[in-house]
Amino acid sequence: MKRQLPKPSELFELMQFKKPDLNGKRRRLDGALTIQDLARIAKRRTPKAAFDYTDGAAEGELSLHRARQAFEDVEFHPDILKPAEHVDTGTEILGGRSAMPFGIAPTGFTRLMQTEGEIAGAGAAGAAGIPFTLSTLGTTSIEDVKAANPAGRNWFQLYVMREREISYGLVERAAAAGFDTLMFTVDTPIAGARLRDKRNGFSIPPQLSLGTVLNAIPRPWWWIDFLTTPKLEFASLSTTGGTVGDLLNAAMDPTISTEDLAVIREMWPGKLVVKGVQNVPDAARLVDLGVDGIVLSNHGGRQLDRAPVPFHLLPQVVREVGRDATVMIDTGIMNGADIVASVALGAKFTLVGRAYLYGLMAGGRAGVDRMIAILRSEIERTMTLLGVASLAELEPRHVTQLRRLTPVADGSGAARAALAAGEA
Repeated sequence: MKRQLPKPSELFELMQFKKPDLNGKRRRLDGALTIQDLARIAKRRTPKAAFDYTDGAAEGELSLHRARQAFEDVEFHPDILKPAEHVDTGTEILGGRSAMPFGIAPTGFTRLMQTEGEIAGAGAAGAAGIPFTLSTLGTTSIEDVKAANPAGRNWFQLYVMREREISYGLVERAAAAGFDTLMFTVDTPIAGARLRDKRNGFSIPPQLSLGTVLNAIPRPWWWIDFLTTPKLEFASLSTTGGTVGDLLNAAMDPTISTEDLAVIREMWPGKLVVKGVQNVPDAARLVDLGVDGIVLSNHGGRQLDRAPVPFHLLPQVVREVGRDATVMIDTGIMNGADIVASVALGAKFTLVGRAYLYGLMAGGRAGVDRMIAILRSEIERTMTLLGVASLAELEPRHVTQLRRLTPVADGSGAARAALAAGEA
């Protein structure tokens, strides 16, 4: 092959340097290509106690690890020669439209993660056309969330507390503000043992120690925001002091029952969803009690460690109640492909909590926008590669759940009987 010296004009054409972006936040967020990237940025920019509250789970964190592993163990089965150049990610959920098959899950203590808190989440959700869920333990009021997302879909997550009148008052306020869905949460009779929080001395308000101060030195921006914005407190509760466990144990009531659900059903004019379902019989019983939907969830692994993996439960629950109620899922979702797999196995909708908070900690409202954009891109790309143009085209045949954990026995003895039959 004949060689020659490169022409200067051709050389300059090949060596075009990218124009530097002097906006640090935009540069940082544009460089985040996955939710894990946002989590790494969040960890650098947030004090350890606040980051660990989001990132951590109960006890050995096995429930969270298994939930994420379940999504990683998905095998997709794409169709070939089936064009899906333009995909529609929209869906009808609980009487309204969502531009994508996920919404923002309820999170507590949110303004401690980053001071824009629920205002950033609600605003970003409204702009993206997806629902936003406000927690009973939120740090922005029901009315202020409505103001931040006036035309969008707002949902409210309810804890039934020892003082029932507090819960009833929140239900009335959410209805008056035009929230269209209520999530009655049933997996928190008491607080789970969140060991990271205990080791960090995490509390509301934050309790300073030498370690806290040393950890804050390289993160002055967080403390400037914290100290120069309105006081951090629960917007819906008058009690604001103590560790997370203290606050939950003081407010929650382990005696809640189907009678409480009936009272809330009578009070609430919109859609009623029960969040925290973890077995098939409970799902069926709730449908008989007249709920509009259920969320398969182990509270992000933050309550009972070694709890069932919601994604593993999904096909069984959909077979049992999917025709009669809206089945949704959360816990462990870190990629748009996780959402696509859930829809393929019958979930009508999904909720993201940690992913939202990683985006919030990484860059406030802009970080939440980036989180949504990442998930949207992953959903669209996964659907296109599978050869499906709409969510309705996703079917169980598109997904195989590869199991690392296989039950060898259960309470009914069915697994033992199956094993015995197989050996025979």
